Amino acid sequence: MRLVVGVDIGNSTTEACVADVDQSGGVTYLGTALTHTTGVKGTPENTAGAVSAVRRALERARRDPADLDTVLLNEATPVISGLATETITETIITESTMIGHNPTTPGGEGLGVGTTVPISELSGAAHDGPVVVVVPFGWDFDDIAATLNTAISSGAEIVAAVLGHDDAVLVANRLERRIPIVDEVAAVDRVPLGMLAAVEVAAPGQTIRTLSNSYGLATVFDLDPDQTRKVAPVARALTGNRSAVVVRTPSGDVTDRRIPVGLLELTGAGKTLRVDLDAGAEQIMSELARVQPLEDATGEPGTHVGGMLAQVRDTMTDVTGQPASEVRIGDVLAVDTFVPAEVRGGLAGEIALENAVALAAMVSTSGSRMQVVADDVAAALGCAARIGGVEGEMAVRGALTTPGVDKPVVVLDMGGGSTDAALLTRDGTVGAVHVAGAGELVTRLIDSELALDNREVAESVKWFPLGKVESFFHIRHEDGTVQFFTTPLPPTVFARVVAMTPEGPVPIATRHSVDHVRRVRREAKRRVFVVNALRALRQIAPQGNLRMLEFVVLLGGSALDFEIPDMIADALAGHGIVCGTGNVHGTEGPRNAVASGLVDAFAAEVAGASRATAARESRAS
Repeated sequence: MRLVVGVDIGNSTTEACVADVDQSGGVTYLGTALTHTTGVKGTPENTAGAVSAVRRALERARRDPADLDTVLLNEATPVISGLATETITETIITESTMIGHNPTTPGGEGLGVGTTVPISELSGAAHDGPVVVVVPFGWDFDDIAATLNTAISSGAEIVAAVLGHDDAVLVANRLERRIPIVDEVAAVDRVPLGMLAAVEVAAPGQTIRTLSNSYGLATVFDLDPDQTRKVAPVARALTGNRSAVVVRTPSGDVTDRRIPVGLLELTGAGKTLRVDLDAGAEQIMSELARVQPLEDATGEPGTHVGGMLAQVRDTMTDVTGQPASEVRIGDVLAVDTFVPAEVRGGLAGEIALENAVALAAMVSTSGSRMQVVADDVAAALGCAARIGGVEGEMAVRGALTTPGVDKPVVVLDMGGGSTDAALLTRDGTVGAVHVAGAGELVTRLIDSELALDNREVAESVKWFPLGKVESFFHIRHEDGTVQFFTTPLPPTVFARVVAMTPEGPVPIATRHSVDHVRRVRREAKRRVFVVNALRALRQIAPQGNLRMLEFVVLLGGSALDFEIPDMIADALAGHGIVCGTGNVHGTEGPRNAVASGLVDAFAAEVAGASRATAARESRAS
C-alpha cells in the first residue's frame, strides 16, 4: 500500500487529494483539502501553498506525514490575465448648462420653469414672470421658508427652488404653495443667474419624465431640431433621476463626443486584423473569430488596452524570464458595459453611465517551472514528488468519477481569470482550450455598472441572492418570497437592498431596485460565462458542432455559483447535451477533479506495472 497525494495548483486555489494505492492499482480515497495558491500559477512560489495543502489533507485523513510515499503535481502552465475598461462616450456640459442632480430627499413635486433669481433679491425687486429661487449656503431653512412665503404673498410667481444645504423637505413643509425643490447642490454658487431654468421633482418611488426626455427639454426651452440633438446627452444623463435642474445659457453647448480609444490588433490564421475598441464588443469578437486560433494581440500605445496588454506581457516576463517580445496573447474577451463617469461641466457631481468596453486578455507559456516546485515540495515533505500529468487530462479523469458521466466527456473549468475546456474522447484522446474571462471579470462588471466602488460588496452581489429589508422583522427576497425574523434586523440594513450571505444580510450601497441589481448581476454572468462556455465548447467540439458533444461537466469555483450552472445548462439544452455541476467521487462537488485525476493516473500506472510484472513472471515460468 502506497500513500499518495495529488496536488492541483490553480490560478486562485490549490487542492489536494490523499489516497492509498495498492499494488494492483486499487485506490482508497481518504480525504481532500483546499488552500489559496501562493504566487503565480506554475512558478516556484507555488511551493508554500502546495505543502500547506498536502499537510492539511493528511491531517484530515489522520495519516502520518512520515508515511507519505509520493506527491503528484499537475503540469501547471502559467496563465496571466489582465483587464481594462475603456470608456467610449463622454457627456460634456459647458457653460453650466445642467445640474443633473439626484439627492435622496428632494422637496415638493412637479415641474417648474422660470428665470433664476438669488434669494437675496426676492424682496424689494419686481420680477416679471415665473421665478426659480437660488439659495446659497449659509441660509437657515426657517429663514428660507419665511422669505419665500413673504415673496409669494407679495405676488411673486415662485415656481421652484435650488438649495445648497440638505433642507428641501424642511423648506417644502413650511411653504404656503407646493413647489419642486432640489437641494444638496455643492456648486450652487455657480448656478447661472438671470437664465431660463427648469426644475423637476418626481413623486416618491418615481423618476422624472420631462427633463429626461429630449423632446421634453425641447418643449420647455423651445428648441429647434438642431438644438434638440445637442441636448440629447443631457436627457440621457438625467434618466432614472428623481430630481433634476437644467439651466439654459446663451453660450451653453452640449456635445457627446467619441474618445479615441485606440486600436486592437489581432493576429492569427495567417492574417492580421485591426479593430477600434469603440466599435464595441460584438465587432471585436467578430473580428477575433476571423483570426482563430489567435496567435497574438497588441494594443495601440498610450491607450488603456495597450497598457493592459503590455502589463500582461511584463508580468509573464517576470514569472518565466521569457523576453516580453516573445510573449504572445492567447485569447481576449470583449464585453460591452457601462461605467459611471462624472459629467464634465455639471454643478453637483452628476454621474452618467457611459458606454464602455471591458477587455480581458490571457497569455500562457510552455516554459513551466513545475519541476522546480516538485523538487522543493519533495525537500519540504521528505518524500518523492513529481509531475503527475497534464492539467486537462487529469481534469477529465477526475470528472469521470462524477456519477452518471461517461466518455466522451467535456469538462468546463470556470475559474477566476480564465475558462478552460478539455475533451476526452472514447479512444482516450484529450484536447484542451483556454479562453480569457471568468469570475474576476464578472465582479468588475457588477462593480462598475452599479457604481459600487467596492470589490467586496460586488463579490457579495455576484455570489448571493438579493433581498429588500422591508421592516425590522422581514425581508422580501428577489424571487418575491418573504422571510420573517423573531429578532429585529440590524438598523444598518433597514430599507436597503441586501445580499443574503450565510453570515446574514449585507447592505448594498445603491439606490437601484432589487430587480435592477439582479438584472445587472445575471447579465454580467451571461456575457462572460455563457458566452465563454459556448466559445470554448465550439473550439473543442468535433467540427465545431456542439451536437457532437454528449456530456459537459462544470468544474471550478464558479461552478459553485447559485445560478451560473443553470444558465449554461439552459444555453446548451437545445443541443442535446447533458450538462451539470460535477460531483467528484460523488462527494466533493465540482472541486478536486484535477487532484483526484492525478491519483487515478498514478493508480493506472501502478496497475499497468503490476500487469507487466505478472506477464514477465508468467513467461519466465
